[in-house]
Amino acid sequence: MAKRIAVINGPNLNMLGQRETDVYGMQDLETINAGLKTRAHNAGADIEFFQSNGEGELVTFIQQCRKRIDGIVLNAGAYTHYSVALRDAISAAEVPVVEVHLSNVYKREAFRYSSVLAPVCVGVISGFGADSYRLALEALLR
Repeated sequence: MAKRIAVINGPNLNMLGQRETDVYGMQDLETINAGLKTRAHNAGADIEFFQSNGEGELVTFIQQCRKRIDGIVLNAGAYTHYSVALRDAISAAEVPVVEVHLSNVYKREAFRYSSVLAPVCVGVISGFGADSYRLALEALLR
């Protein structure tokens, strides 16, 4: 059976390629997703994508991944730093999650150094731009 991967993006990631390109790069989310889709299909995996600016919608989607998805690539954006609701959803879903950040959060503002999600994720990848997503996908495919 093919692995099933979900790529979940939180607030403001729909604006990639348009906002703070010096931090987040020039690629838009659709381009990043297209590359991930190609890689997943080449590996024989199924992949789906979800983006929302709303915390509740992200929580609901993560809950729906339970027993349906084999791994999640998650860029929760700003929710990374304070959303206990997302943390609880990750724990309840019982699905391996890799937390992803385009930028190196440790080269930025101090409030970005802390993640409430990392302790319930299998790993964290940050600082490699769009490649952070690809690296997370590769980890989950293995």
